[in-house]
Amino acid sequence: MLADEMNNGKDTVRKILFEDLRKWKVCLRFVPHSAACRDLIAAAVSDPDLFKKIVTGDETWCFAHDLTTKCESTAWVRETSPWPKKLQFQKSCVKTMLVIFFDWQGVIHKEFVPEGETINAVYYKGVNGKAPKQNSTC
Repeated sequence: MLADEMNNGKDTVRKILFEDLRKWKVCLRFVPHSAACRDLIAAAVSDPDLFKKIVTGDETWCFAHDLTTKCESTAWVRETSPWPKKLQFQKSCVKTMLVIFFDWQGVIHKEFVPEGETINAVYYKGVNGKAPKQNSTC
């Protein structure tokens, strides 16, 4: 098209584009999001219980905190003694990971990951064996 519009040969236009301007012709990549969404909507329309069959999960870090209340941390002191102080909540150096799985009705399994354990497919397969069996039609 450019060669015809400029009344030049295709080789001349190609040389200008590639060698002089360093331009390349690229095609857009196909991203199947819209096709996948349409398929999911069609599946949900044909099976109203589709979303009741989905189980998903997540993991999060949990930190230990000092849970003593203001009253629990009171102390008797002399009139001239300094009053005890309680710091605001601070994250502790003690932390553990919680993995949790849920479906459309709520939590179906949760557990704290043992220290030093690596979270990967092998770990999740082991968790799957510990989870309670669900009454499901799938």
